[in-house]
Amino acid sequence: MIRIAVGFAAAAMMVSTAMAMDPAKTMETSLGEVFVDQNGMTLYTFDKDTKGAAMSACVDQCIENWPPFVAAEGAMAEGDWTLVDVKDKDGAMKKMWAYEGWPLYLWVKDTKAGDVTGDGVGGVWHAAKAE
Repeated sequence: MIRIAVGFAAAAMMVSTAMAMDPAKTMETSLGEVFVDQNGMTLYTFDKDTKGAAMSACVDQCIENWPPFVAAEGAMAEGDWTLVDVKDKDGAMKKMWAYEGWPLYLWVKDTKAGDVTGDGVGGVWHAAKAE
């Protein structure tokens, strides 16, 4: 009976630890330390978004070039990580991750982990620096 209780406690700790993990990690790049997705692809912010807004300002052609950093179904906001609504290129409403209120995007022209080619595009896109 004690072994079962200990097993349940260990499983509960693993689940809570997994749920508390940040959705992104950081990587050292030519721009310094930036946030990246699970594949090491750089995440970006968009100046036309409003900090803390409920919806992404990137739509239509914008969202095709700058795919949202989509949250898994059932993801929960925690700490500096929040969720924002976005209309993806397929027209479906989804949730995307935001850090400190700023929605995060990928750039279709980044081809390998650590690329930061989207930084400065149009004067409105910036690599999400981990400061």
